[in-house]
Amino acid sequence: MLKEDCFFLGSIVGKYSFKGEVLVKLDTDSPKNYLDLSAVFINKPQGLVPYFITRSQLHKTSLLRIKFEDVDSENEADRLIKKELYLPMDQLPKLSGNQFYYHEVRGFTAFDQFKKEIGIIKTVNDSGPQALFVIDVNGTEILIPVHDNFIKELDRTEKKIHLELPDGLLEIFK
Repeated sequence: MLKEDCFFLGSIVGKYSFKGEVLVKLDTDSPKNYLDLSAVFINKPQGLVPYFITRSQLHKTSLLRIKFEDVDSENEADRLIKKELYLPMDQLPKLSGNQFYYHEVRGFTAFDQFKKEIGIIKTVNDSGPQALFVIDVNGTEILIPVHDNFIKELDRTEKKIHLELPDGLLEIFK
């Protein structure tokens, strides 16, 4: 399995017991959606390696406590700490309405509240405190905050996103 065919699920942040259980910090608002996993891919130097799950449960509501098949000791669990977990893209829960995954809107055409085309979304930059749409406008990149109040309609079929932007926001890029 290639990393680009997967999505980041979370990271192993610690051990839970002397029997090889680990605690995973999930990158999701809905950890319960991932309680019934049978396997995950762990990012190792040789690439993504499948690990099969024998049992999992929520731990303190935000962590997932996992027991992997063939990980039966503290030493084996220690080797997994700080490793990243991935799942195939087809296991992402489907979103509806104006909800979207950042990778999903790449290539969408962005329009303003006057139905004027702004440009094409190249990516979403979420490395800072505020996620930003990176939009290509005739070879120039502009940045628009990803904010629920700005997103008025998401059309997956037509690959369009309609935004209602504050006055003057687009003018700062001219």
